[in-house]
Amino acid sequence: MTRGKVPPRWGAKIFRYARPVLARYWLVRRGLTFGVRGVVLDPQDRVLLVRHGYAPGWNFPGGGIEAGETAEEALRRELEEEAAVAMLAPPILHGIFHQPNFSRRDHVAVFVVRAFGWDGPPPANWEIAECRFFARDALPADISPGAKRRLDEILDGAPASATW
Repeated sequence: MTRGKVPPRWGAKIFRYARPVLARYWLVRRGLTFGVRGVVLDPQDRVLLVRHGYAPGWNFPGGGIEAGETAEEALRRELEEEAAVAMLAPPILHGIFHQPNFSRRDHVAVFVVRAFGWDGPPPANWEIAECRFFARDALPADISPGAKRRLDEILDGAPASATW
């Protein structure tokens, strides 16, 4: 269930240098950045993770909320774009988290998605190098620490933190 391989090295290098510039641009242009992430869980509690071509590690699919979109609309769009997931029922809001590692003004809403359709991952592209489900006891070693914490909260009842 993995996509074709896209070398992530060039994207990670570009992102490392572009990130501070983008953070400043968004601070001036948007003031506050707000995004969404979807914790897509199948009936066996396997979680869908994506590996971006421009950043290291595995994370939940998601992205920024565009002007005029609701958080749920943004989540629906991002799940379709990044992972070919179609939500079949409204998602459940797990929480809103401050994400200071990107910007002091960045926040992300995390939703749990259990009712969905998925025919397999879309072809790899520059943004998403891989997309697949992982069993809880077989998570990738380089899963995002924030994603790991959210799984502990959602599946194990760990206390929620306020930051990503």
